[in-house]
Amino acid sequence: MPARTHHREDSSSLMSAPITPSAAPASQTLSRGIRILEFLADARSPLAIDDIARMLEVHRSIAYRLLRTLEDHGLVARGPSGALSLGPRMAALARGVSRDLQSAALPELTSAANELGMTTFLALLDHLEVVTLVSVEPRHAHAAVAQRPGTRHPLTVGAPGIAIQSALSAAQWLALSPIAPKRREATDAANRGFATSHDEVIAGLQSVAVPLKLDGHPPASVAVVYVAADLSVEQIAERLAAAAASITREL
Repeated sequence: MPARTHHREDSSSLMSAPITPSAAPASQTLSRGIRILEFLADARSPLAIDDIARMLEVHRSIAYRLLRTLEDHGLVARGPSGALSLGPRMAALARGVSRDLQSAALPELTSAANELGMTTFLALLDHLEVVTLVSVEPRHAHAAVAQRPGTRHPLTVGAPGIAIQSALSAAQWLALSPIAPKRREATDAANRGFATSHDEVIAGLQSVAVPLKLDGHPPASVAVVYVAADLSVEQIAERLAAAAASITREL
C-alpha cells in the first residue's frame, strides 16, 4: 500500500538473484507479456487496450496482438465493454506458487487474522520487491484492509520489507543491492524481532511484520496491515511470531 540449492548459508539470495544479460538473452515479446500481466494485477479496475499500449509505450496493434495471445491462454479476460482484466487461468497458476508454503501458512494466517481482527498475510522477497503470496481477512471485523495476493511494493518500504531486510546476511544484501545500504530500521527490527511502519506503502495504514526464514524458499515475512488497533505493536508481533513458528514447524 505494494516477495525466489547451493551453499546452505546463502541459498535464499541465490534463489532471488536476477539473471544477468550475459546469462541468457532477454525475449522482448515475453517481457512485454509479463509486464501486461503486472499492469492488470496492479490496476484497481479493468484496463483498455489503449491504456496498456500507453503503459508499454508501443503501438496499439502490438498491444492488441500480445493481449490476444494472453487471452487465448486464459491469462487475460475481456469484459463486455472490451476492457481487460486478469483471466481465470491466473488463479490456477497462482495456486501452484510455493504450494507447500501456502498450505502451511493459510491456517496460521486465518487463526491470527481472526484473533487480531486484522488482515494477515505472508510476503516473499522477489528481487528488490516484496510480493504478497497469501492473505486472510478477519472473519468478524467491522472493517478490514484488503491485501490481495500478488500485491507488490519495493523492499525498501513497509514493515514486511524491513522485516525481510532484518533477516538478510551481509552477503545476501550485497547480492541484492550492492550499492544501497539497508534501512536503519532493519537493524532495530533484527534486535527486537519485528518491524513496524506507518504511512509507507499506503497512506493511513499501519503494518507490523516478523521475518520468516525457511529452507528452500525466498526470505519472507508474516505481517498484518490495519488502520488502528487496541493492541500494542509488541502484542501484535508476539502473535505473528507464533504464527511464523507454526509455519516453520509445518514445513
